[in-house]
Amino acid sequence: MSDPIHSHEPSSTPSLPLLALEGVVVFPHTVVSLALDDAMLPMVDAALKGDRRLLLVARRPDSDTDADTPLRAQIFDIGVVARIEQSGVLPNGSNGIVVRGMIRAEIGDALDPDHPWRFSFALRPDHVVPSPQLEALILETRAVIDAVLELRPGVSQEVRNFVRSIEDPGHLADNTGYSPDYTFAERQDLLETFDLIARLTKVRDFYRVQLALLEVQNRIRNEVQESAAKQQRDFFLRQQIRAIQKELGDDDDEVSDLDDLRAKLARAQMSDVVRKEADRELNRLQRLNESSPEYQMVRTYLEWLAELPWNNPTGSPIDIGVARQVLDEDHYGLTKIKERILEYLAVKQRRAELGDDHGRAGREPILAFVGPPGVGKTSLGQSIARALGRNFVRMSLGGVRDEAELRGFRRTYIGSQPGRLIQELRRAGSSDPVILLDEIDKLGNDYRGDPASALLEVLDPEQNNTFTDHYLNLPFDLSQVLFIATANSWDNVPPALRDRMEVIDLSGYIEDEKVQIAQTHLVPRQLRANGLRPSEAEVSEAALRTIIGDYTREAGVRNLERHIGGVLRKVTRRLAEQNEPSEAAFVVDPAFVRTALGRQRYYNEAKERIDQPGVATGMVWTPVGGDIIFVEAVAVEGNRELKITGQLGEVMCESAEAALTYVRSRARELGIDPAFFDHHAIHIHVPAGAVPKDGPSAGITMATALASAATGRLVRDDVAMTGEISLRGRVLPIGGIKEKALGAHRAGIRTIILPRRNEGDLDDLPREVFDALTFVPVDTLDQVLQTALHPPAMLNGLRSSQRVAEPQYVE
Repeated sequence: MSDPIHSHEPSSTPSLPLLALEGVVVFPHTVVSLALDDAMLPMVDAALKGDRRLLLVARRPDSDTDADTPLRAQIFDIGVVARIEQSGVLPNGSNGIVVRGMIRAEIGDALDPDHPWRFSFALRPDHVVPSPQLEALILETRAVIDAVLELRPGVSQEVRNFVRSIEDPGHLADNTGYSPDYTFAERQDLLETFDLIARLTKVRDFYRVQLALLEVQNRIRNEVQESAAKQQRDFFLRQQIRAIQKELGDDDDEVSDLDDLRAKLARAQMSDVVRKEADRELNRLQRLNESSPEYQMVRTYLEWLAELPWNNPTGSPIDIGVARQVLDEDHYGLTKIKERILEYLAVKQRRAELGDDHGRAGREPILAFVGPPGVGKTSLGQSIARALGRNFVRMSLGGVRDEAELRGFRRTYIGSQPGRLIQELRRAGSSDPVILLDEIDKLGNDYRGDPASALLEVLDPEQNNTFTDHYLNLPFDLSQVLFIATANSWDNVPPALRDRMEVIDLSGYIEDEKVQIAQTHLVPRQLRANGLRPSEAEVSEAALRTIIGDYTREAGVRNLERHIGGVLRKVTRRLAEQNEPSEAAFVVDPAFVRTALGRQRYYNEAKERIDQPGVATGMVWTPVGGDIIFVEAVAVEGNRELKITGQLGEVMCESAEAALTYVRSRARELGIDPAFFDHHAIHIHVPAGAVPKDGPSAGITMATALASAATGRLVRDDVAMTGEISLRGRVLPIGGIKEKALGAHRAGIRTIILPRRNEGDLDDLPREVFDALTFVPVDTLDQVLQTALHPPAMLNGLRSSQRVAEPQYVE
């Protein structure tokens, strides 16, 4: 039999062992090493026992490698006949063989069922037909390959000489198949291309694409190097120009700018530590290239240092008389707050006269105004700044969640800047402004940090003289700044932050105060806002009281001003529709208010005539002021069940249980059959069930209602009460006495029962309200019942004389 390898006829040997390779394509005229696994050993052994030849074919990437799938279906149709040159252990320690590709082969079928890895094949040798086209294609392909190897770093001259020495066109094309730029699919496609001209054309086009990519990469690399070299050259040239201009006595714009910056830094009145850092950064700036990104970063940093008010107080000398006048002009009432501010100013004035207004004792306190919306917390801060002659800065903290907003970003970040505190100080232009930290209870926190914790240093008079912003990274003295914080609820402020501030509570205004504020401030302001002159419109006091009582329910005056504006807009339209101007001012009365604002929105809860046992009047605190509530208790025959309704909170339900336990324990003293509660179910209800209610202050009210229901004695209808109850019958103190008393006064209550330990809170009440009410301080529930319940002898007379009022329904 003739050797099919050296024969040019398309004959074939009966069969050869076949190796299916994973992701590897072997080309003719090439030598490769192959690692062997156990499944390949039979084929290799068969080849070594024969003429050392075998078929090498790549396995299809998408083939099914299950045992049931024939090997022929897993491989490509074209492979290569190869000779095993060596076998043994590869350099990496695994078993393997070194093979030399010899000639392309088209794979046939498996001929021996006992040896399914032996396949027939047909040789596909290259047929070289010399022609001018082939010669030109060989030259083009060799030239483009040589150009790619020249541009590719790390390619030795020996490799380039080897490529140049290849004369056979098939050998030249196949040797490029091992380029790392080829994909597996491109290698297999090159192997399956039998036509020499088509194969060389693919290789030439492929390397043309690679050459274009390398040229672009080299051009970009060269441009970057040239740009860096140009920047370095320009830097040296600028240094030489500066030196020449310095010798000539001339300065360019850049030198002039640096001199201006140096002069600003000299005037900034910095401390020694800050000055040393500024000089170091300025010297560094002079050595930097102007086009360098770092140059602009350092320049911006120095401008911030130059523009900050390091030691530039602007406050005027304190005049207590002027300060009192300013506070009275801007705010009506708020006597306690004004007294505290004047006390602070008096102490500061006295220390200044004694020359002792510095050091730890002279540092500014941190004031915190806590109260419902619209009571004048923000405007009070503005008045303090005007009284002190200082600049005023308002920082809204509502919704701030990122600590960096207050302390700034470090200079290593692109676009970094100082925090809001340093920014506001630069805008203020002074080192002693009044900074209002508005809505401090609305601070948030998340993964970016806790802004409330960042304020601990700012609001501590003991350490805010060395406040360090992340951007500046230098100590800044905040001890001259007067910080004022505002909050609606003090419960939402962290305890550590609360401890650093002096709290001043601002409760709501009473009706008379709202009338005075409206006449003095709100009406004149709304007249101007709505294009009216004082001679054209006048708002009567009765109209103001109608707006306050029927259309607003708030502790402050914000909605009041809004409704006054709505009424005056109607006046403006009426005057505009008149053909002739009126000589007399248009008077806004209650009737016009109801026409302008529509139906009444709020109805004040009024005391009702109590004509049956089990009803008691209590007092409650709400965010918009105080009010009264009615607690109803009914005993019905049944088991010992206690039912509580009215959307009451957990604390209020516990107060009801404590009240029931106490009344049961005092049954004999109250004249109640001890077995009464064993055969009766108790139901306690608080009307206005759609409104959630909670708190311990309704304890004595519930106990009074239960005692009334059990004894049959009526509760006085002119008495309201508040206080927490204990199981021993002690009446414990609660909060919100001022607001509750004002709400009871509006409702027509004349006697108020309150815990004795709350007696001191009555000093905050307006004098006219205090004189109109009778206060009964109590220590025990027995005193409460003695005051609130009618004597038993009066029960029949009261029942015969009282009538139930018809209910009023409001849509």
